[in-house]
Amino acid sequence: MPSRKGLGRPGVNYLVTGGAGFVGSHLVDALVARGETVTVLDDLSTGQLGNLNSAREAGRVDFVEGSTSDEALVDELMASADACFHLASAVGVQLIVDHAYDSLLSNVRGCDNVMHAAVRHGARLLFTSTSEIYGKNSVGALAEDADRLLGPPQLSRWSYATAKVFGETLAFGLCENDAAKITVTRLFNTTGPRQSGAYGMVLPRFVRQALDNRNLTVYGDGAQTRCFGHVSDTVRALILLIDSEAAVGEVFNIGAGLEMPIVGLARRVVERTGSDSAIEFVPFDEAYGDGFEELGRRKPDTSALSKLTGWKAQLTVDDAIDDVIAYELAAEREPAASLAAVAGSTNGRRETNVRIASRFRPAEHTVD
Repeated sequence: MPSRKGLGRPGVNYLVTGGAGFVGSHLVDALVARGETVTVLDDLSTGQLGNLNSAREAGRVDFVEGSTSDEALVDELMASADACFHLASAVGVQLIVDHAYDSLLSNVRGCDNVMHAAVRHGARLLFTSTSEIYGKNSVGALAEDADRLLGPPQLSRWSYATAKVFGETLAFGLCENDAAKITVTRLFNTTGPRQSGAYGMVLPRFVRQALDNRNLTVYGDGAQTRCFGHVSDTVRALILLIDSEAAVGEVFNIGAGLEMPIVGLARRVVERTGSDSAIEFVPFDEAYGDGFEELGRRKPDTSALSKLTGWKAQLTVDDAIDDVIAYELAAEREPAASLAAVAGSTNGRRETNVRIASRFRPAEHTVD
């Protein structure tokens, strides 16, 4: 494997796939803030170029509009990278249910291209997997070696988990057989500003409904619990792990430890927005169709991450709610500027740090 200069210091060249999306754009901001040079690959199917405005103004970001399914493009970009964060992925319950087949193929092909390119060029790689891989296992805080319990493959609900398990298995195989330097992370319910509610993400959807004084739609009885981690804490963990040689070949959960029922989250949003909205309960089959399976709880055990890096969550769910509220209110005040930023990324205009890769662009969605 070709040698690469050490990470964890300014001047490293990073490739971030899905970098115009929710988590990706916050990660790019953090990398630029510590002096790194970043190339972002994103097809803008769900990401927005406007998410990168502040990072691009620093002059350290090269944006490439294209897909991780484009093998030649991925190889070209990886050849110039010291390290890569692979975040590009079809994600979100609604998106997966509606487009299970396309999402599965996009995720699998993207993983295959990115990981093999990293091996060829000797780049350090961090792959973002998901808590979905644990399936219906809801027994206490889930450690990285917890058993997986998935529903039948004919239910589209589980196609996302299947694709991510492929990525994890490929990563571990490449580490063992090809001396690849890959770390796997499993993200648990990351939320915060820039996250979209369009694909089933619950907090931004609740906030938007509350600000519009519409009913907050809670699926099922709302008793199901999740642990909502702030995106800033997630990004901090990702950077700590890619900087750590001891993390190579390992997998780490990233998420908050405080469980909250979804109906409790809805009530908290109503309270913190000062809204007059009511809470409306909607059956799962009405929201997602027949046969949808939801989990009672999902809580991470993050002790492995904490032991290796000293990481612990610094922000609360209330911080996340308040930040999402502030973001949505700012979008209300300046919608024209926001829309202009997005439109400028999709009309074929070329800028000094934007280029369009048009050889092959199937549908792909950035992690959020």
